[in-house]
Amino acid sequence: AQCTQGSQMFSSDQQQHGTNVDIFFSRSVLDFDFEKLCSISLSHINVYACLVCGKYFQGRGLKSHAYIHSVQFSHHVFLNLHTLKFYCLPDNYEIIDSSLEDITYVLKPTFTKQHIANLDKQAKLSRAYDGTTYLPGIVGLNNIKANDYANAVLQALSNVPPLRNYFLEEENYKNIKRPPGDIMFLLVQRFGELMRKLWNPRNFKAHVSPHEMLQAVVLCSKKNFQITKQGDGVDFLSWFLNALHSALGGTKKKKKTIVTDVFQGSMRIFTKKLPHPDLPAEEKEQLLQNEEYQEKMVESTFMYLTLDLPTAPLYKDEKEQLIIPQVPLFNILAKFNGITEKEYKTYKENFLKRFQLTKLPPYLIFCIKRFTKNNFFVEKNPTIVNFPITNVDLREYLSEEVQAVHKNTTYDLIANIVHDGKPAEGAYRIHVLHHGTGKWYELQDLQVTDILPQMITLSEAYIQIWKRRDNKEETNQQGA
Repeated sequence: AQCTQGSQMFSSDQQQHGTNVDIFFSRSVLDFDFEKLCSISLSHINVYACLVCGKYFQGRGLKSHAYIHSVQFSHHVFLNLHTLKFYCLPDNYEIIDSSLEDITYVLKPTFTKQHIANLDKQAKLSRAYDGTTYLPGIVGLNNIKANDYANAVLQALSNVPPLRNYFLEEENYKNIKRPPGDIMFLLVQRFGELMRKLWNPRNFKAHVSPHEMLQAVVLCSKKNFQITKQGDGVDFLSWFLNALHSALGGTKKKKKTIVTDVFQGSMRIFTKKLPHPDLPAEEKEQLLQNEEYQEKMVESTFMYLTLDLPTAPLYKDEKEQLIIPQVPLFNILAKFNGITEKEYKTYKENFLKRFQLTKLPPYLIFCIKRFTKNNFFVEKNPTIVNFPITNVDLREYLSEEVQAVHKNTTYDLIANIVHDGKPAEGAYRIHVLHHGTGKWYELQDLQVTDILPQMITLSEAYIQIWKRRDNKEETNQQGA
C-alpha cells in the first residue's frame, strides 16, 4: 500500500518503523474541545479527525465519510478519536510515529500521581503551540454565547486542589457502578475531561472551550441551565455540586463522596413559629404557650452558606451620584453566631430562625445574597462586602462544645466570583489564587490578567471559596 502526499510517500513497511508525518498538517487547526461527532452524519460512532483541516468524519472504510474526504481533498492523515490511533487514507494503514504523541496527549491528557502532587508547588509557565504562554490551571474558557456564569463556577472549582486532584485521575471514578441509562454520570466524565484540559501543561492553545462540559450541563439539567441564556451562578453551583455528588454514588445521609468531603459542613437550625401579627396581644400571649410555638432545633448539613446583605440605603453625594454602601464580612457572618434571629415569611406563616455552625469543612463556600425576587422583577443589592483575603477565623460561630474539638478554624480566600451589571444581563468574572506562585489572577472568559490582592475586595463579590488552614500552615499569598 502506498500513500502519496506532495513529494513524500509512505510505504507499507514504514508503518511499523514510523515516519515523520508532521509536514502534512498543522497543529494549529486541531481542536479537540468540541463534541466528537462526524461533521456530515452527526454520528458519535467511529469518528476520525482529519489532521490537515481539523474536521471530524465517520469511518475509514470504502465509501465512508473520512475515506471520501481523503480522496476529494487529498487530506491523508486521520486520528481515531476513540482509540487514539493514526491512519493514512485512502490506503488504510496505521501510522506509528512517536512525533505524534503530543497530539494524542492534547486529546487525552493524563496525570501521574507525582505530577498531581507537584501541581501546587510549581510556578512554571507552559508554552502553547501558537507561542503564547500560560500557567496550567489559570486558563481562559470560551464564552460560547451566555455561559460566563457557568465558566466562573467551573474555574473556581478547578482551583480547589482536592476536588481537582480527584478528577484529574480517571481511575478514581471510572469503575463507579451506575444504573443502566443513567445520564448524570456524563457530568462526572465531562468535568474530569475539563479538569485535565485546564491543567494540561502541553496544550496547543492557552485557552479551553467548555463546549462538551456545557452540553452535558444542558442535557443533565433538562435545559434549566443553558449556553444561550444567562444563568445565576449560585443556582448553577448548588445544582452542579449536588448533581456531581449523586452521580458519584453519594446519598443525602450516609454515603459520602469527594464533593461532601471537601465542601460539606453542618449547623444547628433553631426555628420558632410566630403568631400572626394582626392578632390581639392577649391571643398572641396564649398562642406562645402552645407546643406548636416553642423553639425547635434540627441538625442540618450544608454545601455553602448564604450570607444576607443589609438593605442598601440609596444615599446621594453632592453631585447627585449614588453612594454604594459597604459592610464588613463579619457583620453578615453574624447570622451564624447562634444568637442573631432572623424573620422568615412564608405565604401563611412567619418564623424566627437562628443558626449555629457545628462543623467547618476543609473548603467553605460563601454565597452573598445580592438578588431578591419580587412579583415583578429581580433587584440587585450593590453593597460592597469588606473582607480580608487571609486569616478569617470562624471559631466564634461554633458552639462551645464544638470549639473545644475543632482545632483549625482559620480560612484564606482562594476564589472570588464577581457579578457586574444588572441582574438579568450582567457579566461574571473570577479572581483565583494560583497556589504555586501565590499570585492572584482575574479570569473573564478568555481574558487572563494578574491582579493585586487589595483590588479583589473592591468588587461586588457573589460567590467565594475559602480554604481552611491546617496545622498552622503558613499562607503563601503575595501582598496578603
